[in-house]
Amino acid sequence: MQSILMPAQESYFLFRILNGSFQTLDYLKDQIALYFTQFICSKSSFDLIESRSISRDGDWKREEISDGEGEPRGAVFNALDSMLKGSLDRLKTMRESISWVHTYSSDDISETNYTSDVTMIRALCLEGKLGTSLWLWRSVVQQLRTPDVLTHNYLINALCKSGDLWRAEWLVNEMLNQGPSPTCATYNTLMNGCCLANKVDKALDLFSTMTKCGISPNRVSCNILVHALCQKGLLGDAKKLLEKILDDGSEGDKASSLITSTILMDGYFKNGNMDEALACWNGVLQRDVVAYNVVIHGYCLNGDINLVYKSLCEMFKSGHLPDIFTFNTIISKLCKSGRIYEACYVFSVMSRMDVFPDHITYKIIIQGLCSNGDVVEAENFLSHMLENSFVPKPLIWNVLIDAYGKFGHIEKALFVKNQMIEYGVRPNVHTYNALIHAEIRNGSIEEAHYLRKEMLMNGFFPDLVTYNLLIGAVCNLGQVSSALQLRDEMLRRGCTPDVITYTELLRCYCKQSKMKEAEELFFKVQSSDLPIDHVPFLILMKKWFKMGELDKVFDLYQIWCKRGGV
Repeated sequence: MQSILMPAQESYFLFRILNGSFQTLDYLKDQIALYFTQFICSKSSFDLIESRSISRDGDWKREEISDGEGEPRGAVFNALDSMLKGSLDRLKTMRESISWVHTYSSDDISETNYTSDVTMIRALCLEGKLGTSLWLWRSVVQQLRTPDVLTHNYLINALCKSGDLWRAEWLVNEMLNQGPSPTCATYNTLMNGCCLANKVDKALDLFSTMTKCGISPNRVSCNILVHALCQKGLLGDAKKLLEKILDDGSEGDKASSLITSTILMDGYFKNGNMDEALACWNGVLQRDVVAYNVVIHGYCLNGDINLVYKSLCEMFKSGHLPDIFTFNTIISKLCKSGRIYEACYVFSVMSRMDVFPDHITYKIIIQGLCSNGDVVEAENFLSHMLENSFVPKPLIWNVLIDAYGKFGHIEKALFVKNQMIEYGVRPNVHTYNALIHAEIRNGSIEEAHYLRKEMLMNGFFPDLVTYNLLIGAVCNLGQVSSALQLRDEMLRRGCTPDVITYTELLRCYCKQSKMKEAEELFFKVQSSDLPIDHVPFLILMKKWFKMGELDKVFDLYQIWCKRGGV
């Protein structure tokens, strides 16, 4: 790139020199005029004629013309003539050089433009600016300068990530018709996009198309399909494809075979087929850390922590050290099993092994401690996180706020909220919902409404959870009108009530003995597409039973039975 740009840069500097030369010529002309003026003004025409004398042999002899200071005037003119001639020679040389540079750089400048356009297309694809990248690609093609295969792969990858599979496939067809010819990497990119969009059948068609076009699939192609088939639960097809890969493989493809086998093994574990997974594991001779992580994760899914530790020991014996994924998998399983302090011990072990925890590790530990009721220890982990320059995402802060709220520590919950703001983490809707829930638990309905107003001031709109919490709070106080106002407000904001919203309103109507409104609301919900559980039925049946309306209780019971309630 630098060698291509040199002629253009030299041309630029030569033009600058040429411009300076023109200014030098103007200066010389001014100086010549000045010398002639001084010469004419210093001597009269008569003196000039007499300055010449006739020699004795009758030949004319030129005398040296001098000025008042005795300096030879001929020397001045000779100097000026020499300067002018030198400047003209330099000017001629520069013109020839500029002409040569212009002729040489015309093709190179075009090549430079092509390179810069291709680089720009790739950068735009990485930034997700597909419209601009496609426009630039089209303009390059219209100039009969077709981008290379790598640039087309960038475009196809960006289109697949955006979900525009139709245009990605169209671009591959354009490559087949107009060039450059697609490669295996091109088809792999498109197949991966189809698999991400859950279009495995289309990916399999592309796999067949590759062979028809004379492009041999590689291990990456097979790994993409095996992973997609496993996610779809088509483990039999994935196994057949793996067997085909192993039959066609060679000694140099052991690493790729391991990847494919690991993908298939992971699929078996996730589908609960332990026997097939272990058979696949026993068939893998050269194992790596990823393969051990898959086995450990599979044992965690199966719930056997003893086999997890056994696999961990085998991992050490084989010379492979656990990584962050290994420890996160084990810690997560221990926390879900309620063995939180054992998880904390594993956390300390990983720190001593110089495996540094990440955001996921801290999230698992803090959530586990909060679920176990040990909020103080969870806050210690948060402090440890901040000391190591890990600023948590809002989720971790919200877990602590919710935990403090559940245990009635409103002041500590608000302190954590203020602390997250100090660290530059902006509270979100879930933060305010946790605080509103805490205030409602504490019986501070006014504070809960104040938090709702604060949400709106900070640009956050209450969601369904927010409104259900507030509606439930005012319904418990018997304030039907306030509950209906909140219901109307959520409808105006485009938030659709769910069965919890209507259940709270139904409960409030029954408390106020407004049975007509309660029945209308119940049948309105029943006729809607909302899934109804047993709670609305029980609320009405209990109320009718207290009122002695046993026939209505029986009618509701029959409706419930028809809906499959029993």
